[in-house]
Amino acid sequence: MIPKETVDKIIEEARVDEVIGDFVALKKRGVNLLGNCPFHNEKTPSFTVSPAKGIYKCFGCGVSGNSVNFIMDHEQMSYPDALKYLAKKYNIEIQEKELSSEEKEKIDKKESYYLVSQYAKEQFIRNLHETDEGKSVGLSYFKARGISDEMMEKFGLGYSFEERNHFTKIATDKGYKKEHLIGSGLIAEKNNRVYDRFSGRVMFPIHNMSGRAIGFGARILQTNKKSAKYLNSPETEIYHKSDVLYGLYLAKRSMIQQDDCFLVEGYTDVISFHQKGIENVVASSGTSLTPGQIKLVKRFTPNITVLYDGDAAGIKASFRGIDLILKEGMNVKVVTFPDGEDPDSFARANTSAELEEYIEENKKDFINFKISILLDDAGNDPIKRAGLIKEIVQSIALIPDTIIRSVYTQEAATLLKIEEQTLVNELNKIRRNNFDKEQKHKPESTPPEPDYMVPPPDFIPPEYGVHTPTSSSGFPIKPIEKAPQYPNNHQEAYLLRLILKYGHHEIVLQNENYEEEKEQGIEDCQPSYQITVAQMIIQDIREDDLSFDNPHHQSIWDAFSNKFSEGEIPTEKFFLQSSEADLVKEVIEITEDKYVLNDWKKHSIYVTTEEEKIKLAIVVALHRLKLGKVKQQVSEINAKLESNEFPEEINDLLMHLSLLNQAKMTLSKILGRNI
Repeated sequence: MIPKETVDKIIEEARVDEVIGDFVALKKRGVNLLGNCPFHNEKTPSFTVSPAKGIYKCFGCGVSGNSVNFIMDHEQMSYPDALKYLAKKYNIEIQEKELSSEEKEKIDKKESYYLVSQYAKEQFIRNLHETDEGKSVGLSYFKARGISDEMMEKFGLGYSFEERNHFTKIATDKGYKKEHLIGSGLIAEKNNRVYDRFSGRVMFPIHNMSGRAIGFGARILQTNKKSAKYLNSPETEIYHKSDVLYGLYLAKRSMIQQDDCFLVEGYTDVISFHQKGIENVVASSGTSLTPGQIKLVKRFTPNITVLYDGDAAGIKASFRGIDLILKEGMNVKVVTFPDGEDPDSFARANTSAELEEYIEENKKDFINFKISILLDDAGNDPIKRAGLIKEIVQSIALIPDTIIRSVYTQEAATLLKIEEQTLVNELNKIRRNNFDKEQKHKPESTPPEPDYMVPPPDFIPPEYGVHTPTSSSGFPIKPIEKAPQYPNNHQEAYLLRLILKYGHHEIVLQNENYEEEKEQGIEDCQPSYQITVAQMIIQDIREDDLSFDNPHHQSIWDAFSNKFSEGEIPTEKFFLQSSEADLVKEVIEITEDKYVLNDWKKHSIYVTTEEEKIKLAIVVALHRLKLGKVKQQVSEINAKLESNEFPEEINDLLMHLSLLNQAKMTLSKILGRNI
């Protein structure tokens, strides 16, 4: 465990412009730096780096963070690994703290699995290239498949001997423990006897996103009806097949650059594409595509092109995968290869240019692909045609974006030669059923996630600008489908912005009790007094015992409030050093200026800034938050009254409602005067 003092030193010394400058060409733009975003494909630079604040923010796709976040996202490292990367860059020595015996045991066990997997990978490579059996059996197979020496080295291909316990013997002789060999899935035990899991097979190591070996895919070379053609490692503490894509660690940069991911089925499909210079390709390793695997792709690009065999099995597999991809809100296209061909064989039989040209010319949008396949299958049978219409609509219903759904519905209606309203009716019915099913299985304790940030209130200083609602992938969200789940979201965010940016600022408040204190002869009484912005906001929130609806905002408030109670006023910098990436991004989203004013003063043009109007901004923000809370309570009581489920409480509810309406009126008048 890295001590906090060391973490603070790393974050302090790791200049965000230097760290990002290793990966992105940055140009000076005022006090900031500008470059093309490495996380999405763009022609006009929108990726801004602020050396003064130590943060980056892309106004195209929405990514943001500090130096550590950048290394985590760009290099796909864990938080500790990103810290170690930066420590090495800045020559900072790390002396890790002693862990508890349980923590140490858990980490040691996991690390042992990584080490034994790496040893196995290296041993299988030696078997392939340095032994007679490996050369005659394994190497001959790879050569026959047209795999070059360069690709064998790049993917770490190897061979496991036919002898059933060869690896077991040499690994235990090297000092690797039997329980670690079994736990990593390399050997198995039956009737108190251990044996190699992958004997007599060529080996394809499977890596995690940082390039560490975590498991293996193995192909048998002898015809054996009792044995599976391909055998994968079992589930282990370091290998979860539903959350792993073969080749991802080699494909991630190309996926970002090309803004597309080619999805294939097998190991050799990936290798053959790499051999042709196409690297943005990953495989589901012969298993059914999972939501976890799709989410991995989504981290690098919102676009997937499915490349499957042209036979019936390949097409059915693509159908299953397409629906999962659509449900994740991604864009999907499909390419099928001629009968008898798969991505591997087609890549080997054609040049790089021919392969790229074929993919580009044969890319089909999922709706055209699925309809053309199903129409051929249905022929003139009206029952089959009705079934295919339902199947098409079920796929469209999975798309989360309203506008994209609408476009596909129109296109499907045209292709199927059916009234669009008929499809819309069926679509609405399916979506209602899907929604009902989701609600039944939804845990009550799970707080709803915010859908988008609501528009700003009327009082917005010019430099704050307008926030365009964006999704996590950075694309604008149209507030058509459902209302924001946090009614006070913007008021909360704006109040947090004020306390984070201006918490130390002192403002002058009038002493409302001055005359009374003067009459009582209190010597220290003053007509006005100074108070910090943080103190003013915290006192007001605590007096009315207010909380935040958005759990992210509540977390920021709790941390700020706790630090304040300890005698500190934390700034945004305090939060930007957090190990919680979501918290860092939320703070950047709240505090970052969307627009910056030009220096108009030199032209004798003066514009009131947020800082200059800070006291008014606080008063308005606090009253808006309170008004939002009151309106929420009014709505809740009205709902109770309309339900007629609380007859014994009706008098109390009416009295409470009357008081709330009075409060609403008072707050509205105050806001009207201030604005």
